[in-house]
Amino acid sequence: MIKKWYFYTSLTVIVVFLSYSFKPHKKDTNEWFFTKNNDSVSYSFPSLEEQENTNLNIPFTGNFFIAFKEAIGFKESQNKYKKVNSLGYLGKYQFGNETLRSIGIHDTDKFLKSPKLQEKAFVALLSKNKSILKDVIAKYDGKVVNGVLVTESGILAAAHLGGAGSVKKYFRSNGRRYIKDAYGTSIQSYLKAFGGYDTSFIVPDVNAVVTL
Repeated sequence: MIKKWYFYTSLTVIVVFLSYSFKPHKKDTNEWFFTKNNDSVSYSFPSLEEQENTNLNIPFTGNFFIAFKEAIGFKESQNKYKKVNSLGYLGKYQFGNETLRSIGIHDTDKFLKSPKLQEKAFVALLSKNKSILKDVIAKYDGKVVNGVLVTESGILAAAHLGGAGSVKKYFRSNGRRYIKDAYGTSIQSYLKAFGGYDTSFIVPDVNAVVTL
């Protein structure tokens, strides 16, 4: 009888011990998983060291170039490579035929069917516009014009919308000239919406063309 009592007591102790062993550790979610500011929530990598935390903007983070190009693609076409608008502008970034020819693309059907070609075209046009607008970028980058903080990426985005010539006209008027596309989207709105991204690796080249 005593042996049975020892047996069951020992078994109970073992079960309790194992139960606590597999119990998950308590996590202070508010400390390292997210922080709440007003009505917004910022998610962070798991770290108790504040300087190691990195805020995550889903799906693209910070001011990286991928965030820049995807933001413009979404604005232009909702990132639809086969999109053709009512004015005949093509693809994810809504290129016109004349612009495509200026970077060496003449087959619009092939262009619409090739995401890779469209991404190369976007970079080539940035390179061309960066060269054409290098004086504007040097003069206005970091300055406030008509209430908008001007950055290189904003200038390049505005040039994508209305062309480099329109951007030059805008800055010659010190931002007072209202320049818009056929749908009413203004140069200034692109300067503001797409400012602050990293486009530093884009090499200025007035003769930039797409190589297949």
